[in-house]
Amino acid sequence: MSDSNHTSTSLFLTGLPGLEAVHTWLSIPLCAMYVASLAGNSLILWVVRTEPCLHQPMYYFLSMLAVTDLGLSASTLPTMLPLYMVGSRGLAVDVCLAQLFFIHTFSIMESSVLLTMAFDRFVAISNPLRYGTILTSPRIASLGLAIVVRSVGLHIPAPIMLKKLPYCRSHQLSHSYCLHPDVMRLACADTHVNSAYGLFVVLSTLGADSVLIVLSYGLILQTVLSIASRAERLKALNTCVSHICAVLLFYTPMIGLSMIHRFGKRASLHSRVLLSYLHFLIPPVLNPVVYTIKTKQIRLKILHLFRSGEAGIRHTQGQ
Repeated sequence: MSDSNHTSTSLFLTGLPGLEAVHTWLSIPLCAMYVASLAGNSLILWVVRTEPCLHQPMYYFLSMLAVTDLGLSASTLPTMLPLYMVGSRGLAVDVCLAQLFFIHTFSIMESSVLLTMAFDRFVAISNPLRYGTILTSPRIASLGLAIVVRSVGLHIPAPIMLKKLPYCRSHQLSHSYCLHPDVMRLACADTHVNSAYGLFVVLSTLGADSVLIVLSYGLILQTVLSIASRAERLKALNTCVSHICAVLLFYTPMIGLSMIHRFGKRASLHSRVLLSYLHFLIPPVLNPVVYTIKTKQIRLKILHLFRSGEAGIRHTQGQ
């Protein structure tokens, strides 16, 4: 297919099947989720930046997580809200390829950040006296750069390979945003190379990261069990609760979706779409909530911010 024909091809997005009549109403909670994600993650970044006591490795990694969550939300927003609000379904192939690049890139970034946060917890618990000397600012910056290079580098070939394929089938996507497997199945050419590369990326990133996170927590548990004091053991484990919640929020829907794709051939399209939404939409909304609840310094800073705002409003009204 020539480039001119290729770029003129439109792909069509799909919302929740069977609920087309209430798509406009569904846009309200979706819009609220995006606002909550933007506000929550921006607030985390602001608190970490302005609070000197939070200038520590753990909170630098939390800032990285907030940035990836903002990126993930910004990647799905441009197609989801127009689809549900005004029924805009058509999407040029090049735009779709750009979107899937950013969605998958930020998804891998989030997995990588969760892995570095697991390493951070392992160092903090197993070697607390050397925590600051092991995770120095230059090393944290190097880890951040490695995460970006790894995520971007692995996903640059995917849209380039997909762009070379001809699309002559229904052009109907299964989701309200573009994903690599979804676009690939619309091609009317051999996609074995694309499929193999996609599997390699998933196994070398999400697969390897999840295994290393489990191993990190195995080592953390071994270290914690060697602590004599029960109170100290509970205190050490309590520092991991927020990260464990973030890991579960990110990986549980992804594992469920993978199981359905591999073994649940008769599973409804509803379940696949809902799990996909849970994987891409819920972590950016709930991660700031989890870390705010479990982190005293962040919680106090946010409460102080709201109280200052209320005092300012009352002062204005009193004048």
